[in-house]
Amino acid sequence: MTIGIIFISLIFMFIGMAVQSRLKSKFTEYSQVGTSSGMSGEEIAKKMLKDNGIFDVQVTSVDGMLTDHYNPMNKTVNLSTEVFNGRSVAAAAVAAHECGHAVQHATAYSMLMLRSKIVPVVQISSSLSQWIIMIGLGLGFGTGNATVLLIGIILFAVTTLFSIVTLPVELDASARALQWLGTANITTASEKEKAKDALHWAALTYVVAALASIAMLLQYIMIFMNRSRD
Repeated sequence: MTIGIIFISLIFMFIGMAVQSRLKSKFTEYSQVGTSSGMSGEEIAKKMLKDNGIFDVQVTSVDGMLTDHYNPMNKTVNLSTEVFNGRSVAAAAVAAHECGHAVQHATAYSMLMLRSKIVPVVQISSSLSQWIIMIGLGLGFGTGNATVLLIGIILFAVTTLFSIVTLPVELDASARALQWLGTANITTASEKEKAKDALHWAALTYVVAALASIAMLLQYIMIFMNRSRD
């Protein structure tokens, strides 16, 4: 059964790499397409926050590519340098998407609130689950133990739940971003379609991660059930 785990891991690893590669190529492509508004990612982010009545969130620049994120702890929209300074469709899509998370936070969007609540538990479970599962399987630790394996599975299930909850959070943020980009006249109809395409590939990375986690969880459960019957 451990061969099955390795096989599943490899499949989703290659799928994830393919999606990430496609996402980067889309980002590069749409980074070359300017918006009719000519606004930078920073300006777009600030305008979207203002239009949604949010005045306590800062927009900052961070290093790296596709490192953009919203931090609810200190209320900051963190944009990569290329997005922060960019005046392209890609920059507009990413900046608006991250502000979509800020809007979710301001409006207490239920799935974002749920994800935030389980973050502390996920931080612990994600660091321990694989080690405990390995011990339970007996991989380099002797004969293994079904009870230990079950504990590891429960911890891994928490990380799986987190990846599942993340999906509607990301999709909703993109929906908010695209709607605002159109109504605020930041993008034309054709530019909005390109922004939608870019965000589609970004969302697929989360879909693949969730499916991979679900597949691995089911595999661990099957191993546990088989061992319990022995």
